[in-house]
Amino acid sequence: MVVLSRHWGKTIFPISSRHSHSQPHQNHRIIPQLNLTFNNREQQRTLLESQLVSLLDGCTHLAQLNQLHAHLFRRGLNQCSLLVAKLLRILTALNVPVHAYPRRLFDQVHNPNAFAYTALIRGYSLLGPFEESVVLYTQMRREGVRPLSFTFSALFKACSGALDVELGRQIHAQTVFIGGYESDLFVGNTLIDMYVKCGALDCGRRVFDEMPERDVISWTSLIVAYTKSGDMDAAGELFDGLPDKDMVAWTAMITGYAQNARPREALSLFESMREAGLKTDEVTLVGVISACAQLGAAKYAGWIRETCEKEGLSPNMNVVIGSALIDMHSKCGSVEEAYLIFKDMTVHNVFSYTAMILGFAMHGLADSAIKLFYEMTETEIKPNKVTFIGVLTACSHAGMIREGQRLFTKMQDEYGVTPEADHYTCMADLLGRAGHLEEALELINSMPLEPHGGVWGALLGACRIHGNSDIAELAANHLFKLEPNSIGNYLLLSNIYALVGRWSDVSKVRNLIRSRGLKKNPGCSWVEAKDGVVHEFFAGDMRHPKSKEIKDALDELLKKLKVDGYKPILSSVVYDMSDIEKERRLKSHSEKLALAFSLLTTSSDSPIMIMKNLRICEDCHIVMCGASRVMKREISVRDNMRFHHFRDGACSCGNFW
Repeated sequence: MVVLSRHWGKTIFPISSRHSHSQPHQNHRIIPQLNLTFNNREQQRTLLESQLVSLLDGCTHLAQLNQLHAHLFRRGLNQCSLLVAKLLRILTALNVPVHAYPRRLFDQVHNPNAFAYTALIRGYSLLGPFEESVVLYTQMRREGVRPLSFTFSALFKACSGALDVELGRQIHAQTVFIGGYESDLFVGNTLIDMYVKCGALDCGRRVFDEMPERDVISWTSLIVAYTKSGDMDAAGELFDGLPDKDMVAWTAMITGYAQNARPREALSLFESMREAGLKTDEVTLVGVISACAQLGAAKYAGWIRETCEKEGLSPNMNVVIGSALIDMHSKCGSVEEAYLIFKDMTVHNVFSYTAMILGFAMHGLADSAIKLFYEMTETEIKPNKVTFIGVLTACSHAGMIREGQRLFTKMQDEYGVTPEADHYTCMADLLGRAGHLEEALELINSMPLEPHGGVWGALLGACRIHGNSDIAELAANHLFKLEPNSIGNYLLLSNIYALVGRWSDVSKVRNLIRSRGLKKNPGCSWVEAKDGVVHEFFAGDMRHPKSKEIKDALDELLKKLKVDGYKPILSSVVYDMSDIEKERRLKSHSEKLALAFSLLTTSSDSPIMIMKNLRICEDCHIVMCGASRVMKREISVRDNMRFHHFRDGACSCGNFW
């Protein structure tokens, strides 16, 4: 007989039947008296077993199980594997520690069958310790008891819980060696799940491909795993091949697209889901809301809000939907609408407060964010680590050093929230933006935990603002070790060198980028036209159908701005080239193209909203300020850091970003 040779690095031996357990607690009688009289003892026993199984199905408390267990002894049924297996499953459902009462119950059965073994193996696989499920399986095989398909399903769950793919492969081999299980649908589904959770996605896919029969669980499990790994193309192929798509499969794809920064596909798929007549739930809508927030399109924001109301998921009553909508409206540029949703909610929790605080922070409304934070602390709702990231970010964007330092100190002292690396990132950003680079570096060096890329990145970004190439080199060297393939760090250091005229060092960094085969993400901006269509613009790309009109409109705008005193910030171009060429490059920045398009296609009294994937440069920031004044238009730009609201020649950031 084949016995597994290892489990979690140990040799497997038969277990001892001697265990130390606490006695089950009984506090009241719930089970009715069983009065059954039959001439035929076998008939009496069968009917008694049936009645006990029925009573077991209705058990919801340990006290009830204790009474039924007592009946088993009195009626001589304590060796009945069927009833023992039922008892074990219910004890597992009640989260009773397996090593105590359940194991003692099992050990009292002289010849347990496969159902009893499987019930206890399942208990270990769900409640732990996981390795005991494998020890018990080995004992089962030594006793000559043939496993059930459910036995292997439970074992695969144990391997998933322990993330032990090697042991999972051994058990997989057992299904083939013993024979008859490798084609079982239930075994196949849990095997796919095990490989996926252990990170062996290719093995899960091979199991799927070899299954003679598949159901919606088989398809959906693999779809979810490709979405989680970021392989949305493979997930899409599986989804398209799924014969009957249920709400879970649709939701997995929509959420996957949203989580992998493909919001347009998520929204398009949601429209298809609605057209197919499927009902949506909270999970689906949260994914859709996330996609809408990424895109920042007002058309979709209104549509999503209406859909929530139709599905009976009003943000006023549903705190999960309400919090998601607050985030969505904030990222779509309407922090006022977000706050209206917040105020109308009948129930609040830490997530709704945090979403609103983060919304205020990204719009530069530091006072509102801090005020709401203190309002929150006056309730029974306690701030969490994300809440503090929100208020510290608000302080950073507004240059409120003292308030930020005070909140950082109070985090642990008053609210019991231990600062993590992300909080130190906020503090390094706060100090660095305000020009306190040495103090920021000292803070990082005194951290009780290892700084991650975000912390050094905040310092490097601050060095870009203040042109400090010495501290920039130190921060960049750490980043090159922590994030060797992140091109943004190399470009930022190159930009800093360019600012101080160290062109030979610029060349060295550029050569390093080329030698490592790193590719720059192109600058991209997008706007929503009045018909709801989203138009994208890339830096230097003039392939838009209205390119000539856009170029002419932009030239006309820049002429007006120069009369008004605008001078191009040539330092925003980090290449060693002529001033004429630098000015030409500045004109092709994506947000300027999006601005010109909006001026061409919108009415003169309507606000302009521009979304951008990168940080807005200093020259574009000045152009937006000037355009808001000379064109008498309200202009908002959401870059990858925050919102900038331009009115009458000034920005909501106070030129502090």
